[in-house]
Amino acid sequence: MATGILALLDDVAALVKITAATLDDVPAQVAKTSGKVSGIVIDDAAVTPKFVVGLDPKREFAIIWNIARRSLFNKIVILAPVALLLGYFAPWAIEPLLMVGGAFLCFEGYEKVHTMFAGHGQEAADIEQAEEISPDELERIRTAGAIRTDFVLSAEIVAITYSTVTHMPIAAQISVLLAVGAGITFAVYGFVAVIVKADDFGVWLARKRNGAFTRAIGRAIVRTMPVFLKLLGYVGTAAMLWVGAGIVAHGIAPVENWLHQVEAALAIEALFDGSAGATLAWVAHAAILTIAGLATGFVVALAMTPAMKLVARLRK
Repeated sequence: MATGILALLDDVAALVKITAATLDDVPAQVAKTSGKVSGIVIDDAAVTPKFVVGLDPKREFAIIWNIARRSLFNKIVILAPVALLLGYFAPWAIEPLLMVGGAFLCFEGYEKVHTMFAGHGQEAADIEQAEEISPDELERIRTAGAIRTDFVLSAEIVAITYSTVTHMPIAAQISVLLAVGAGITFAVYGFVAVIVKADDFGVWLARKRNGAFTRAIGRAIVRTMPVFLKLLGYVGTAAMLWVGAGIVAHGIAPVENWLHQVEAALAIEALFDGSAGATLAWVAHAAILTIAGLATGFVVALAMTPAMKLVARLRK
């Protein structure tokens, strides 16, 4: 009896050691996964500020907090458990769902590019709508729209995160999902809060009575923030396209192999030494995926247009 108990204790001790060793790998896995979802994170950080612009400046922090709180809830309470359940009961469904999400990102990116070249009709419609409703109603609509957009991006983040930890024990999977979800949420919305309040900080510096240099910095911040926000929007759109195309291509082996062949045919790394070659190779890879994402978004838009018209008719 005593021998059996000692053997059981040895087995438990070995299991604890294995689990501890696995959990030691969690920080490295979190860092690795965060790098893989960086494109979606950039897009999330670039998209969110537009939902706050034009609202009461005194409500900006409260609005950002409401969106961030709901984003964290979606990642931790809804999406992470769903990913774990799918991974256990239907692991075959993860890749198709990732591809659907990637196609949706391509569609969103294509819509943004189309809006850029089609003019400012949508912006005028938004302004007209804002003039017809109360500030509280506008805040509610903007917040709901931001939460919907964030939910799609959060689903992609959680799905990609889970796809990188399927080989790990369940405790490590949960730890990585929680760490990535919480870390990315606080990082994104902390960055958004800084961006949204940067112009107010610039105005405060520009109005200081003492220090000509400080006032000059404040005026520079106020002048450059609109340009920075516009540039951030372009980067976010490009990130949405190349991340979406990369997700779709990863699920289609012939397409992924063709992309690798194209990159090899360019042979950019062979023309340059050191980091310059790697940087140019990455730029070429991102450019190919961005173009592919734009084409994918166009095809998805063609397929979705009849369905969207049908839904509009049914609503009427």
